[in-house]
Amino acid sequence: MEKSKTLFEKVWDSHTVMQREGEPTLLYIDLHLVHEVTSPQAFAGLRLAKRQVRRPDLTFATIDHNIPTTSDERFHIKDQIAAQQIATLRRNCESAGIPLFDVGSGRQGIVHVIGPELGLTQPGMTVVCGDSHTSTHGAFGALAFGIGTSEVEHVLATQCVAQTKPRSMRLTVSGNLPEGTSSKDLVLDIIRRLGTDGGTGFVIEYAGEAIRSLTMEERMTLCNMSIECGARAGMVAPDQTTFTYLHGRPYAPSGNAWTEAVNRWQQLATDESAQFDREVSIDGSRLEPIVTWGTNPGMAAPITGRVARPDEARDASERAAILAALEYMGLQPGMRIEDISLDRVFIGSCTNGRLEDLRAAAKVLRGHKIHASVTALVVPGSESVKHEAEREGLDRVFIEAGAEWREPGCSMCLGMNPDILAPKQRCASTSNRNFEGRQGREGRTHLVSPATAAAAAVAGHFVDVRGWHYKE
Repeated sequence: MEKSKTLFEKVWDSHTVMQREGEPTLLYIDLHLVHEVTSPQAFAGLRLAKRQVRRPDLTFATIDHNIPTTSDERFHIKDQIAAQQIATLRRNCESAGIPLFDVGSGRQGIVHVIGPELGLTQPGMTVVCGDSHTSTHGAFGALAFGIGTSEVEHVLATQCVAQTKPRSMRLTVSGNLPEGTSSKDLVLDIIRRLGTDGGTGFVIEYAGEAIRSLTMEERMTLCNMSIECGARAGMVAPDQTTFTYLHGRPYAPSGNAWTEAVNRWQQLATDESAQFDREVSIDGSRLEPIVTWGTNPGMAAPITGRVARPDEARDASERAAILAALEYMGLQPGMRIEDISLDRVFIGSCTNGRLEDLRAAAKVLRGHKIHASVTALVVPGSESVKHEAEREGLDRVFIEAGAEWREPGCSMCLGMNPDILAPKQRCASTSNRNFEGRQGREGRTHLVSPATAAAAAVAGHFVDVRGWHYKE
């Protein structure tokens, strides 16, 4: 009898090109996503070796990391390095015949937003990109992971990549997420529990009642931050929610091919008797809104909680980490999370820049005004998201509340474009990383959900959105 397999094993095994004892496995790649930051050196390497892009039809590019988000700067980029990287990507894509979703095309956006919304990302695929948050695409039952620049070159040349096979973890979330919480709160809670190295060496399959009840955009947020607990990838088995999301999208199969594809995708679920290397269970019904207080995503607490105290540390190393984080963040040990005041709020990124995220933030902001001490930035994840948000009138909600409504891009998620924090500024951010200097030199970042970010923008400090006064 054939061995029972997990979802991860089914995708890995079906893409194995070569496997030798004691060596990494050579995997075939179905979808290679490219952006302006990690690709220039890879294309240069191809030219030096006199190689061609093997499968330009399976390679898709966009501009996202360092594109300015103000309309006047998008076509007149002041930063010379950013301008050169973007110009280089355009030349490389044109010479190699790679489709580029450029600014103004109607399809430009953050790479991990446009892949799913265009239907490029599909169940059972292997997906790579020179970006660590490629794990986002695992929400579709794809095996998706980030690769380095040398690996980008290897995939461009061969459509394959060498990888050591990770172990498998099933993380089961029971119950239903309470009102006022989201998948962003859930993944921050998971990282808080597992630690930033708790998933190291694993591919995590998310399962359970709470996961099945999530929308595709919520599942993408969950898988997006799998990398933040050290996992190689995160995956959710495809189901009717997946198929409904994909149906009719530009690059999704159609007609008879759609029926055949769904039949294949339905076979990807983990076999009932399949074994995982590790099992973790969490009760999702007890979830609270989560806020990070420190300098990694694992340094977090419920909104009703307090900043960590050094004397609560389990060992000397953790105590030193808490002390260093408190100093950098300018916080007092044990202070209430709700007493932390803010200078900036950022709503966007590949984690929370999709339409549902903007709807959640707009629901909180509608009829309210942003606090006088706070500057808020709302950045849609793609041109498509921006267009749809404007069609629904979400942009007017943000603008009337006092927020800035911007053009699509990675924006304030990372300090690679004009949207950065000034030193010591404190930001509630819907992005994925709060490392020192991530949003600008000496900037202080707190990771939160879109709803919590919006409520904090109005209050001027963190507040429990579960008690929010919504206005029509």
